[in-house]
Amino acid sequence: MLTLIVLTILGHACNKNEVLETKRPNILLILADDLGFTDLGCLGGEIRTPNLDGLAAEGILATSFYTSPVCSPTRAMLLTGVDNHRCGYGTMEGDWAPNQVGLRGYEGHLNFDVVPVSQLLQEAGYHTSIAGKWHQAYPAVDSTLWPDKRGFTRSFTLLQGGAGHFEDMQLLFSFYNESLYVEDGRKLDSLPDGFYSTDFYYEKAIDYIEESVNRRKPFFAYLAFTAPHWPLQVPETDLDLYSGVYDQGYEVIGVERIERAKDLGIIPKQVSPPPRSPNVKPWMDLTPGEKRRSSRAMEIYAAMVERMDQAIGRVLNYLKTRELYENTFIVFLSDNGAEGNNVLGILDTEAWVNENCDTSYQNMGRPNSYVFTGPSWAQVSSPQRWYKGFASEGGVRSPMIIRYPGSLQSGVYNGVLSVMDLAPTILDLAEVKHPADSDPESQFYPIDGKSLLPWLQGMQTEVRKQDEVFCWELYGRKGVRKGRWKAEWIEEPYGKNKWELYDLQSDPLQLRELSADQPDKLLELSKDWEQYAQDKDITLPNKKVAYGKEVYWSN
Repeated sequence: MLTLIVLTILGHACNKNEVLETKRPNILLILADDLGFTDLGCLGGEIRTPNLDGLAAEGILATSFYTSPVCSPTRAMLLTGVDNHRCGYGTMEGDWAPNQVGLRGYEGHLNFDVVPVSQLLQEAGYHTSIAGKWHQAYPAVDSTLWPDKRGFTRSFTLLQGGAGHFEDMQLLFSFYNESLYVEDGRKLDSLPDGFYSTDFYYEKAIDYIEESVNRRKPFFAYLAFTAPHWPLQVPETDLDLYSGVYDQGYEVIGVERIERAKDLGIIPKQVSPPPRSPNVKPWMDLTPGEKRRSSRAMEIYAAMVERMDQAIGRVLNYLKTRELYENTFIVFLSDNGAEGNNVLGILDTEAWVNENCDTSYQNMGRPNSYVFTGPSWAQVSSPQRWYKGFASEGGVRSPMIIRYPGSLQSGVYNGVLSVMDLAPTILDLAEVKHPADSDPESQFYPIDGKSLLPWLQGMQTEVRKQDEVFCWELYGRKGVRKGRWKAEWIEEPYGKNKWELYDLQSDPLQLRELSADQPDKLLELSKDWEQYAQDKDITLPNKKVAYGKEVYWSN
């Protein structure tokens, strides 16, 4: 679950009169995990994010930036620029339906039909590094799938989809058996005293960047936070940063965010707040104890986001101190929509949590707690339809900020952008060719995304034409966007088990279903999706499966 910053740096020598042998841009990716669309202040949130807000004020705030519905496919698409059905994530690791097992493109890890930008940049002389969540190896113990084998010179990573955020290496799920961390290809048996994920990862990223500067090499550094992925945990000093802020409940906070987003020009003035999701109780129907725990969970979530923003600020300040900031290209994003699934419903996790974790109110947010926000607060964070795991706007629309000093673009951009656009942009910035561009017989799939560089440099007014088609599929949930129109297929009870149609220009929160009014447009988009499925060799699942067991993925 993904935030992203890309930094381009022309270099810093110990002597200001010296010039590095290469002036190729340096690149830093910073990815947040499960951050919702309106969590940032610049998008209407009440969470304090001054560093990211400042970044948005300097650059471009993209309001139609799309990811995969979940984390590991997004991360693979980010690193390769290739659709998830080709890069190994036709489904998420462990979630193979019987008819998907063994299929090409459904390996459940970053496969070898694609080449990550880290490898191409390393071969081109870059110092490459990653600090944070990898989530591209399955099984995670297979060292041939670790970052040091995929083009990263230096690496400190959590291999799996999540873990506790402190040094105790708390498990995310019982079936993980252990939390797996590796450094430079070496498995770690313990973490340093005082470890907190957000702080440790940004400090590692700075160390790696400094190493590249000392070696007089351009760098590619990937900083992949696990915040604010559950279990929600923060250091003791931050536990009460948002005490009382969410006591009015998710319905009130959600409306306030939307009104601020309207004032900021992010959401059209005429848009009404969405109705409460059918799997969410009215706040007034909760017991006092349920309200107390619910608001406390959101307090901890907000504190995690603020601490991540502070960490990003420290990275930016380091760049400024080293006189690198003004030559820096920056992109920020999350890896999917907010988490709203019933994580305790996955493979009897609730019984394991109750047995192994301290779930008391007093321990919420501390080590060995197991806290998540659920669908109620997810609708606040991602007010569009549904949340993580869905091809609806709430699942695939991510906050995204670009700061590029040479850009002729600025302000709010509403055009469609994709996480797959970042890999070709990085390669263009570094003047590195993708193998498939120069060799039609290359073993690697070509990039599906589009470089943003021509648009940033003013050679294009738009990245995509209005009639260009963009599609999704995961877990049998399907989506297609074409201009202002979005069609979706979602199973009951979350959808209708048939194509639905929405006009995102007038209805960005997907409140009015238009298939009966626009049958020809719906048919057009459904045919576009069928062509996409044929092109990408998609096999829809015949069962909904998690780690070998049939499940429902939401509550």
